[in-house]
Amino acid sequence: MGEISAGSARTFERITFEPGKMGGRACIRRMRITAELIVSLVSEGVSWEEILADYPDLEREDIRQALAYAAWLTREEIVSA
Repeated sequence: MGEISAGSARTFERITFEPGKMGGRACIRRMRITAELIVSLVSEGVSWEEILADYPDLEREDIRQALAYAAWLTREEIVSA
């Protein structure tokens, strides 16, 4: 079980990983709600209020961290050959 730290500048304390849960994918606070699900819902235009109503165990900070985590994952530098 663990959480991810993006160097010393950023810690995603609400993003957790457990090998036996959800295939080890990034989850929100050890729940069976993946960060990918939250990001997908937001990208489909579902409002934060709708997400919170559909998943009452979630908090606004969970959604914010799922989005921040997704943004952090895309910070890869592309080097052309």
